[in-house]
Amino acid sequence: MSTATQILSHSIDDQLWSRPEKFVFRVAFIFFILLIVPLEPEWYTKLFSDFSLYKLLSALAGSRPGLIEIKSESGRWGLASYATWGILLLAAVVGGIIWSLLVRKRTISGYHKLYYWLRVLVRYRIAIGLIAFGLIKFYPMQMPYPSVSNLHTEFGDYAPFKLYWQSVGLSLEYQIFLGALEIIIGALLFFRATTAIGAILTAGVLYNIAHANLGYDGGVHVYSSYFVLLALFLLVQYIPGIWKLFIKGETVVPQYYTPDYTTTRGKMFYIAAKAIFIFLFLFVYSYYRYDLHFNKGRLKEPILPGLKKAEGFYNVKSFVLNGDSLQYSPTDSVRWHNAVFERYSTFSYKVYKPFDIKTGNGVPDGTDLFKEYELTGRAGGRVYLYYEIDSVERNLYLVDKNQKFSKNTLKKYADKDFLGLKELYKTDARDTLGILRWHYAQIDSSTVQLSGIDQYKDTIHVELERIPQLHTPGKYWYTENKKFHY
Repeated sequence: MSTATQILSHSIDDQLWSRPEKFVFRVAFIFFILLIVPLEPEWYTKLFSDFSLYKLLSALAGSRPGLIEIKSESGRWGLASYATWGILLLAAVVGGIIWSLLVRKRTISGYHKLYYWLRVLVRYRIAIGLIAFGLIKFYPMQMPYPSVSNLHTEFGDYAPFKLYWQSVGLSLEYQIFLGALEIIIGALLFFRATTAIGAILTAGVLYNIAHANLGYDGGVHVYSSYFVLLALFLLVQYIPGIWKLFIKGETVVPQYYTPDYTTTRGKMFYIAAKAIFIFLFLFVYSYYRYDLHFNKGRLKEPILPGLKKAEGFYNVKSFVLNGDSLQYSPTDSVRWHNAVFERYSTFSYKVYKPFDIKTGNGVPDGTDLFKEYELTGRAGGRVYLYYEIDSVERNLYLVDKNQKFSKNTLKKYADKDFLGLKELYKTDARDTLGILRWHYAQIDSSTVQLSGIDQYKDTIHVELERIPQLHTPGKYWYTENKKFHY
């Protein structure tokens, strides 16, 4: 088709749009632009505070509209959590009215061009979002294998979302499959020829994720619904053809506007820009995620190795508090019921006492002390402590992870693999962080003794006896990293 014929065809097509259709398009155009372009100043501040290529790619792939957050029925989900969408839709309607008033006395063509480029923006937004979504499953970080502490948590003490996440984390193959599927779907949306199938798969797969997060109160229902909405917008163009082909049984010859690059330079620029964009997100960003996961150990679970040959679930054989020996009672809020040494730098023990339940899904912080995934979404009175080892004097330096840290503390000790608690114990940080010092003795292969002063200023002496485990401890390759070995 010649350029002149294309221009004539496009002009005629524009004239076929009714006024209501043009108004709906104007509203949709503004609405989806507002959904895709980051509007929060914090997004730009965070991006440029320590700019890097990875940070740029990650920020673009992970941006989501979040002007307002309203706690609703369960505190995490409900219609109120979609408030930002309502605000943006209202703004789009107002913008559509203003746009219509401004052009009411003018004959304007080119709506098909705007529609095409809006679809390109939506396609690429879904693509990079799904690739980013998929990579944290393909390199399994999003839903880690349950820790020993979590494996010994009663079923009824779990929040629904933690049960869901851990059930996925139990299966390495399933999580990798989900990640690969999302990456492939994202790649399909980079190309016009595979947009329809990519949009259909996006709507189906992401609806399932949104539905599961609504059902299990998982917290990412709005973000997954976001991609469903974008995918449905892409499918609008194909609905007439699909109806004719599959319902009416008629022959369909798709005729959609595509830009005509009349110069070699313009065509080469288009091909190069597209190739670079795809290369950055499919390969460069993928390598960054691999590097963070395996080489830098940016996982949701701690990575600093724990006490050597101590990993396991322990019965509390004896517990002495301020010189008095306490006998076991299932309702005791002081005497430990059982204890766990993880393979990494977490020690936990259980008492009969309520604690605030953390409802976040956890983030892969660089500092083990602030990683919360292992203790989120669960009750049951378990206390989690981060620790570092002084193997010469046989001391453990510990900090209670259940406490609420100040913003200054979080910032001061951010992105440190090793905090140096032994040295900090001699400074004001001892009180700021609540650093404890316990002497340890590994009597034999199954017995560990701990003694010192706990976080309540009581003197304790505890003897732990490891119980042989019959379940898999979770030492799959994906929880390992090249930075530390266990």
